[in-house]
Amino acid sequence: MRRYAKPPPFIFDGRPKPEVNLSFILSRMPVPLDIRKRVPESVARVSRHRRAALLLQFAKFGIVGISNTLLTFLIYTLLLKVFGVWYLAASAIGFAVGAVNGFLLNRRWTFRGHVGDSRTPLRWMVVQSCGLGLNEALLFFWVDAVGVDKLLSQAFAIVVVTISTFLANRAWTFRMHPNAHAHADTASSASAERA
Repeated sequence: MRRYAKPPPFIFDGRPKPEVNLSFILSRMPVPLDIRKRVPESVARVSRHRRAALLLQFAKFGIVGISNTLLTFLIYTLLLKVFGVWYLAASAIGFAVGAVNGFLLNRRWTFRGHVGDSRTPLRWMVVQSCGLGLNEALLFFWVDAVGVDKLLSQAFAIVVVTISTFLANRAWTFRMHPNAHAHADTASSASAERA
């Protein structure tokens, strides 16, 4: 056992410590040199499959998101510039059209493996309503409080809302059930063994 001139920094000796020396703590932890050698090949295949599937799903969501963004911005611009609709109403209408488009495309294409239930459209509506509220608040703030151009403000709002709604829809609306992951892993392992 080592003897210390003073107690190690992670032992409480009654005095408050200004900082914890993490390098000291980490240097005392046993860590295998190459953790990859301890992972079975079948587990590594599953991990690669899940990563590839997630990247593909993200790419599909991005394509749908681009189509939603273009459709939302097109409707907003037409209503604002051609028909003279109030900018907040034009934004809400454009957002609603984009939300319907997004639900249909994401359910049929992006999250095809999602085992839907009767609450999926309701969850989508909740997420999109929150997204609409955030969009309207950002638009109102940037146009009325900051004085940014209406089209530029909508472009800023679309970026923030798109990222927020993607994260919420991925985690809640189209969440995968644990059995779906097990089925996908079994199918990928079987196809890899045949190859």
